[in-house]
Amino acid sequence: MKYFTKSFSAFFEDLANNNQKEWFHANKKRYEADVKKPFENFLSDLITAIQIEDPTLAVSPKDCVLRINRDLRFSTDKTPYNLHYSAVVSRAGRKDKSVPGLFLRFSPEEVGIMGGAYVLDKGQLHGLRMNLSKNPDSLQALIQEKNFKTKFGTILGEESKRMPTEFQGASEHNPMLLKKQFYFMSKREPDLITSDHLLTELMTYWHAARPLNEYLTSIIHN
Repeated sequence: MKYFTKSFSAFFEDLANNNQKEWFHANKKRYEADVKKPFENFLSDLITAIQIEDPTLAVSPKDCVLRINRDLRFSTDKTPYNLHYSAVVSRAGRKDKSVPGLFLRFSPEEVGIMGGAYVLDKGQLHGLRMNLSKNPDSLQALIQEKNFKTKFGTILGEESKRMPTEFQGASEHNPMLLKKQFYFMSKREPDLITSDHLLTELMTYWHAARPLNEYLTSIIHN
């Protein structure tokens, strides 16, 4: 099924040249017809497809979609709108980004597909490191799984420059302990957005991400 037309990318291409509130408000009907509504329709079907295999996913599209408005509080770039449309499809939706799930970002340049744990507080990170120090092979087995490697490659994330004393020795033999984030990602060409196979393709990424996402969830949100 095709959810989007070329008008989706065209809206963001025009927004890039007119990133101001006056232009956006003048084109709000276009935004709602070409971006917001088809994206929510797509998310609804994606969530339904996932729920068949994971009934614990009790969210709606509105729980998952991120605002098109940029957070300007700490940015020197004061343009008000993002040039992409994004969603967090997880058990917590956008409310708690520490819950692993599937993060989607659609733009005229690419389709970004991400998973894992991007935002961890101090306690969550400590618990994950404790588990990794005791069971280093568990994570490695998931990373080396063929489907995961084909779709995502490996785990990414910022690393700590100074480790807690209890992990300093272990981190020399297990570099994953250095990480402060445990996420993974893949990028696809933007023509996937208008493809008839968009939903089917993204479900293959969900399947590839599921074992690692569930592993991280079991530790972070035990």
